[in-house]
Amino acid sequence: MTQMTGSRLFAEMLRDYDVSHVFYIPAIMLGGLAEMENMGIKRVMTHGEKSAAYMADGYARASGKPGICMSQQIGGSNLAAGLRDAYMASAPLIAITGGPPTNAHYKNGYQEVEDFSQFDSVTKFNARIDDISRMPDLIRQAFRSATSGTPGPVHLQIKGPHGQIANGTSDFNPLTEKRFSKTPAFRPKASDEDIAASIELLQKVSKPIIVAGGGVISSGAQAELIAFAEQFGIPVACSLNGKAVIPDSHPLSVGVVGSYSRECANKAVCEADLVFFIGSKTGGQTTVDWAVPPTGTPVIQLDIEGVELGRNYPNSVSLNGDAKAVLQQLIDYLNGPKFSSSSIKSFAPWVEHTQSLVKKWRDDFSALLNSNNTPIRPERICQAISNTLPKDGVVVSDTGHSGMWTGAMVQLQHATQSYIRCAGSMGWGFPGAMGVQCALPDQTVVCFTGDGAFYYHIAELETAARFNINLVVVVNNNGALNQEIPLWDSAYGSKEAASNADLKALWQFETINFAELAQSLGCVGIRVTDPNVLEETLQHAFTLNKPVVIDVISDVQAFAKKAWTPKDTYGY
Repeated sequence: MTQMTGSRLFAEMLRDYDVSHVFYIPAIMLGGLAEMENMGIKRVMTHGEKSAAYMADGYARASGKPGICMSQQIGGSNLAAGLRDAYMASAPLIAITGGPPTNAHYKNGYQEVEDFSQFDSVTKFNARIDDISRMPDLIRQAFRSATSGTPGPVHLQIKGPHGQIANGTSDFNPLTEKRFSKTPAFRPKASDEDIAASIELLQKVSKPIIVAGGGVISSGAQAELIAFAEQFGIPVACSLNGKAVIPDSHPLSVGVVGSYSRECANKAVCEADLVFFIGSKTGGQTTVDWAVPPTGTPVIQLDIEGVELGRNYPNSVSLNGDAKAVLQQLIDYLNGPKFSSSSIKSFAPWVEHTQSLVKKWRDDFSALLNSNNTPIRPERICQAISNTLPKDGVVVSDTGHSGMWTGAMVQLQHATQSYIRCAGSMGWGFPGAMGVQCALPDQTVVCFTGDGAFYYHIAELETAARFNINLVVVVNNNGALNQEIPLWDSAYGSKEAASNADLKALWQFETINFAELAQSLGCVGIRVTDPNVLEETLQHAFTLNKPVVIDVISDVQAFAKKAWTPKDTYGY
């Protein structure tokens, strides 16, 4: 035991858990932040609590290490709102807020609003530290909860509006458990019986397909996934969270499946006679509300969280374990004494068919991907990113149209490239990408966001400049929330919303030059109106070693194609 302040304990434990960044709005744990001065922990003050949460989220998804975000008591509700995306995306976060002193309860204390329960629905673990002696074990529990099983956010409320309880002194054991400094904390394996049953079932079908989710990425199982798919010769689709599990150019890849998808992937999954979900929660977006694949399709599911197995599709075989470990078990089984590799069933006709679907999709969109139209087509922006992204580059996408465009149109050609997407909170993309850049300072990070989403946290351009967070932000600037145009047309029962000047204010913005705005906030700003200079502009931005905003004037009438489902062809 060592006598020290709670602030010193907090700083030492974060250091020993290999935390490199803390994202915060003051004033919270100021003593702890001061103690970090010579510990190599970068303290990033943001312009909003949600931004802090989103940056910590991006950092966590890129690094696998828990992202740390903090706010004083009055900002707790904003921080809780910022955890929604991390919770949906299963990202390991630790949120720290101040809390009311118990002797002030029910006395109209300054800024006192009870927000503790708001964290219940967006965390795996929500706890109060009301006594300084509990700091060590509850900090350990926070890291343990964030990184074990399916990762996710946790919350610690530290007594005092600014966490002042930590200013006290006590005898502490500042023990840290290195296992829980990064995901996955454990790599459980499936039973031998379930491994054998999976292989046996795959040998009985004719058109199997893999749907790989974000769990493959958080497990670091991309190589094992590709090795298994290649050995068996099974096509691979991926969820939007799992887009980077296999290069788009791979001969088994069919693209992103679900609501934000490629038609070829949805068709392939629906035509399959067995779907092998790996590290995917089989949620509504991945399956277009459980239509892709149709209910009744035989399913094998691999997930580290047993409660997810069979949640939405009754499983023929359930594999409970870590994706990397279980995929290696499957590979070992195929190469082991119980199985003759020469007896692996050939799915060559099925693979040829799925690749014909991919070719048709590429042919259908070739004209848009290479369009010279002005205003610029979003597909052409995505093609420029595909053509220029470095081999270790990272694409970070906002939600809505941004997710639809990038998920389908950005093509990752190298296994070392990454894709990280907003799980549904519009505006996440830009601060989330800042967190990704903090986690991967030596890699090129490109954020694709719409102007509507960029407005949410645009003040963080100043933060990026202040801390040299040198990402490249590509703004698909169509001067509107254009995804809403068909909805307003439907609401009015005509095209009135699109043509009436007063109604346009419901979805259209005043013209803003984001390049000029970026420059005024200390960043580099470049406006692009000619599609033929997109690639050279991106390549130039990658060399500047500064935060860059590329303001691309795009077509307000460009709409992403609706996801294909079986009813589009078969009527059901």
